[in-house]
Parts: sequence; C-alpha cells; structure tokens
Amino acid sequence: MKYLITGAAGFIGSHLADYLLKDGHDVIGLDNLSTGRLENVEHLKSHKHFELTVDSILNPNVLSKLVKTADIVIHLAASVGVKLIMEKPVETIRTNILGTEEVLRFASLYRKKILIASSSEVYGKIQDENNDLLALKEDDDTKMGPTSKRRWAYAASKSIDEFLGLAYYEEKNLPTVIVRFFNTVGPRQTGRYGMVIPRFVRRALLNEPLQIYGDGEQRRCFTYVGDAIMGIVQLIHTTKAEGQIFNLGSTTEITINELAEIVKKVTGSQSEIIQIPYEEVYGRGFEDMRRRTPDISKLQATINFEPTKTIEEIVELVADFMRRK
Repeated sequence: MKYLITGAAGFIGSHLADYLLKDGHDVIGLDNLSTGRLENVEHLKSHKHFELTVDSILNPNVLSKLVKTADIVIHLAASVGVKLIMEKPVETIRTNILGTEEVLRFASLYRKKILIASSSEVYGKIQDENNDLLALKEDDDTKMGPTSKRRWAYAASKSIDEFLGLAYYEEKNLPTVIVRFFNTVGPRQTGRYGMVIPRFVRRALLNEPLQIYGDGEQRRCFTYVGDAIMGIVQLIHTTKAEGQIFNLGSTTEITINELAEIVKKVTGSQSEIIQIPYEEVYGRGFEDMRRRTPDISKLQATINFEPTKTIEEIVELVADFMRRK
C-alpha cells in the first residue's frame, strides 16, 4: 500500500516511515520542517519506496496531489511542544485547525482512510474532589483553562481537530480514526520545545543541571515510540476503530523528580537537579496538570496493545542515540 504521512520528518513520523518501509509499503512524506528535521529521514533519502515533499499542509495544490496518490493518510503534522505553543500561539492554532481541515477535505474528496493524531492535552485539567487528575477515558468530560491562558490554545486546537474528524466520519462517511497520544518518547525526539526526556538526557550527558519546571511532583506516563507506532498501524487497519477516539499510552506513572533521578542513574551523570518556576521558562499564561494518566482499556479491547519498554529502557535508548550523534 501507499501511505501519506504528514509530519513525516518529525519524531513519530520518521519512526512510522521506517516501520512501513520495512513492512514493504510505499511512503510519501510531507513536512514543512518547522518542527521536523531532515536529519530524521536522512537514512531514507535513497530508499526507492520513500519520497519526501518539503512543503506545508496549508498548500492545497501540493496536499491535493499527495492525498490523491495515497491509499491511506496518517495525519501527524502539527505545532507541538509547550514552549512553541507559548511562543507562537497563532502558528499553533492555524496549523492545527486549518491544516487538519485541509487534510480531511482532500481525504474526503478522494475517499482515503485517515488516522488523525490528537493529544492527551484535550482533557485539559479535569480534577476529582481530591484535586488529582483521574485515569482518563475517551468519553470523559474535558475542562480547559481560560482563553487568557494561552497554554490552552494547543488543547483547544486539538479538540477542534477531533470534532472535525468525527464530523467528516458522520457527515461525509469518511473512514476516520483518532488517536490521543500520551507523552510519546524515544530516539530522535528533540527537547527544543520543552520535551522533558530528551532535554534531561542531553543535559545529563554533559553533566549540566537538570532543570525541573515547577515542583517536580507532577506525574506523567511515558510511551515508547515503537509501541505508539504499533498502535497506529493496528488501528488504521481495524474496521471497528473507524469513527472512534483512542487513548494510546503507557499507564505507568512517574513524577518528574523521579524521572530526573532515573536519568542521572542511567547515564551515570553528575548533574545537579534544580527546580525552576514555570514563569521563568514559559512566561505568563502557563498552567500545568498534576497528573495525566490514560485509561487504555478501550484500545486494548480493540487491538492487541501492551507497552513493552520501562522508563529506564527508554532513557537508555535515548542516551545511546544522543551519544552516537
């Protein structure tokens, strides 16, 4: 089959391209390199079944041509990373909403099945009576912060993406699958937009201070990119997944303070661990969630999914990659 991957030079997109090519498929990539990097797909440039177009999903002429030639569309392109959201909210909103609508429009025009990448951010800051975030289910209510807090622009834009995807499924009968990723990590991910594991590992290898934003007691679940890829591939080929939203992630929680200690241990680093107020990093208008843990029972009832890597193994893979680079 021929797959179109938007955001193909990105972290997840490049790993997906690797997997599909090894499985014998053709891959067309589209990326404007705003957050993706040619370095991620450099090893594929001579592959006879891979081609990359450097352009934007907001270019209708290019997008139309590529969607038309594909059998399946995997839409990963987005403005991502907390730091980018805080610095460039207009770009975030335009890329995520207008870009997704364009991809859906052409997928519908040419009748191509599509998988849309969403995010755990759409849950916002749901809390229970004890002020802790719950294990989140796909049909839970969401709660965004005020529009004066630009940190929520990304969450709101990905929510609109989901509404658009479901609307095209229901109104246009377009086979659509939506996946909410929870902190996907692994080799090739960059820390330049705030991603914590590559940022910690890079600094640990240089014996520089590991900077924790906030008090470090916020809890997260980290998903190995290889597991995420297997989830994507299985879902796009599962008919009963159409018109559905799925959490895709690990359910093993860890605090950021604990993560910093693990990174130091795995890398053998002498780095100091320090805490920095959010405002010093992101400026005004930032809020964070204390806990964000997925309920993946719906995913596991639909496909054969089980996380395969511990956080220590993930950190080691990231460290090995960075040492080689």
